[in-house]
Amino acid sequence: MPPRETPTLPPHWFQILLALAEGDRHGLGIMNAVLEETRGATRLWPGMLYRNLDRLVDDGLIAEVPSSTPEAGSPRYFRLTAAGKRACAAEAERLAGFVETARARRLLRKS
Repeated sequence: MPPRETPTLPPHWFQILLALAEGDRHGLGIMNAVLEETRGATRLWPGMLYRNLDRLVDDGLIAEVPSSTPEAGSPRYFRLTAAGKRACAAEAERLAGFVETARARRLLRKS
């Protein structure tokens, strides 16, 4: 039986998971990390971000961290799950393969 292929992640999901790989973050922290890590190329607006955070929670890739001060309007914090870490690593490996191919074809400099 051939190995089961890991589904690819949408680019914004990958960026969210990468941001959470450093530790728990609230929505604004995730937005700023993605903006910084992509050098401004990916901007996650609040509506899009929270809709996707909810989907990532539903898929078990991240979990909402219970707040120590559950007050109305307090920020929601999120954490990468083990499944999220595996999915993020698999996507990074997949993308690394493309980079290797591009370098082999002299489209990128070797680092």
